[in-house]
Amino acid sequence: MRAQGTNFASDFSLTANGKTISLKTPLVMGILNLTPDSFYDGGCLTSEKELLTKAEKHIKDGAVIIDIGAVSTKPNAVEVTEKEELQRLLPALKLLRKNFPHVFISIDTYRSKVAQAAADEGADIINDISGGTFDNNMFDAVAKLALPYILMHIQGTPQTMQQNPQYTDVVNDVFTFLNTQANHAKQKGITQLMIDVGFGFGKTTQHNYTLLANLNRFIDMGLPILVGASRKGMIYKTLHNTPQQALNGTTVINTLALLNGANILRVHDAKEASEAIALVNQYCLG
Repeated sequence: MRAQGTNFASDFSLTANGKTISLKTPLVMGILNLTPDSFYDGGCLTSEKELLTKAEKHIKDGAVIIDIGAVSTKPNAVEVTEKEELQRLLPALKLLRKNFPHVFISIDTYRSKVAQAAADEGADIINDISGGTFDNNMFDAVAKLALPYILMHIQGTPQTMQQNPQYTDVVNDVFTFLNTQANHAKQKGITQLMIDVGFGFGKTTQHNYTLLANLNRFIDMGLPILVGASRKGMIYKTLHNTPQQALNGTTVINTLALLNGANILRVHDAKEASEAIALVNQYCLG
């Protein structure tokens, strides 16, 4: 029997640039941060060798998708211009696309022009923290590109989101936002949608755990669910440690997310996430 809430739907798959991956069982998305100021690994990838080594490790450890971010979206992050984002992103994308032609590459951006430029260089997925709210052209651009799109919830902006976030009912409020934006995206012509409740993006620690405990509610939307909680404050603040010490806690949260319906785990540590998926898969067969 399967654990209550698991979302292992056989009809979920992603197709882009002649490649297809199935979400019949959950997948790992490995994070590559090109920013100097990300909360955990900012400034770690400063050369082509380091970038390729990190990507290769993610893939070897089980990541099926590589997610590239060129703008930090941590609380109070410094804003980066579109020009600077592209200058950081495109050389790395070209390098990864050349060396890993069969791997899905996701681009973490909320700008439609960046999405278009990345798609021109072979990007496969657009991962938008704003769920289409920071750039009114995003849905039209993604629909034209015909790429899979990750629609995330955020309250505020990275510069304001942790300044006393409040909700009437965090689960209902986030569900309503995602459902409304998903319907708009579908109306624009986006056919491959995933949702992300946005752990840490305009939420208190309690908001995050309430969303985690009720993640299976979002299965009702009929869309794949991505969870990105890796090494975040909801973990290290609860454990009174640091992002560097939060790997074990991340594995626990990823396991709970899988049992409550997650289809994709966005992580800094692909090996441990892959192991969590293998164990949960085995548990759900019991």
